[in-house]
Formats: sequence, structure tokens, C-alpha cells
Amino acid sequence: MFELVYPAETAPLLPRPSATTQAPEMMQSSEMLPITEESGLVIGQASRKACHTLPQKLLHPVVHLHLLDRYGHIYLQKRAKSKKLYPGYWDFAVAGHVVYGEFLQEALYRESEEELGLTSFNPTYMETYTYEAQDFRELTAVYAAIGSFSPVPQKAEVEDGRWWSIEEVEEAMGKGILTPVFEYEFTRIKTKLLSLL
Repeated sequence: MFELVYPAETAPLLPRPSATTQAPEMMQSSEMLPITEESGLVIGQASRKACHTLPQKLLHPVVHLHLLDRYGHIYLQKRAKSKKLYPGYWDFAVAGHVVYGEFLQEALYRESEEELGLTSFNPTYMETYTYEAQDFRELTAVYAAIGSFSPVPQKAEVEDGRWWSIEEVEEAMGKGILTPVFEYEFTRIKTKLLSLL
């Protein structure tokens, strides 16, 4: 099992102030995220904006949850049109940032309730990997849960949601329907997911 390791003292703010980045600019958000090494060691904290706009791509943790039923269907959410990244694309059942001070499963349950009203499930840890995009780097902790779930998309977070067959997911790959992160991860862990059924 993979987990974040927080320092005994409050981690420093990152990035450190410089001639071009002053302390007030770093605190553009009240939502502070832990900055980690790939081992999960927390070495600092930064605003969400800093994590997604600065050229140094501060590595920060996120959680993903794959929901499956016993018939081999996977639940996907349609991202709200208000989302900055990939609005209207289909994505993980649950995906979200870990807030500074949270542990991975705390963030997983918080995000699941915020996005799908889901509070009762038993997550299985799958793996952790680093994902790098054009303007961010994420330490991604992947979980799956299998059961008879009735997710209720919370409209502030999620536009829609539905169960997909594995064949439907594979047919949608590479067609601009699914987020690139989902496509990457699904391809990476599909065999592990199916082995849980």
C-alpha cells in the first residue's frame, strides 16, 4: 500500500519567492496541495494554481477511483462544462486532488462524496504512478471498488454519469470522447481491473 508521508513540522510553501514570483502570488487559492517526491514524501505545499501554471511542474498527489459492477461494467462520469481541463469529456468515476494534510483514502472518500454522493464502498489499492502533461505533474494513486453502486452525479462537479461495457470503452478510445489521462490509465491497468471481477 502506498501512502503520503508528511513532515513533523508544517511543510514550506513552494515555489519559494523570487524576483518574478512573490509570496502573495503563490497564495492565490485557499486550497493548498502537498508537493511530494515520487516516494510519497511530502516536501512542501503549494496552491492549486501554482501546481498547474508554473514551469517547474510541482509534483502533487491525486486519487482516481474505478467503479465496477459484477457484470464487468465500469462507471464513468462526464466532466462538467465548467471544468478548465477537458470539459464534457468522459472520465474516471472519481478523480481529484489531495488537499494538504489529507491522506490518500481521506481524499478518495471526500472526492467520492463530492462528485457522486458515494460514501459506502471498500476501495482496493491498484498502483501509483507519475503522470506528466503539458502544464502539470501528478502522483496518481489508483483505486478500484466492485459492487452494486447507485452513484448520483453531483451537478456542481459532474454533468452526467453512466455504466459502460469494456467494449464501449475500448470503442471510444482515441476518438476525443474520453480524457487522455483516463485512456492512458485504463490501458495501463485494464488487466488488473478485470482480474478483480
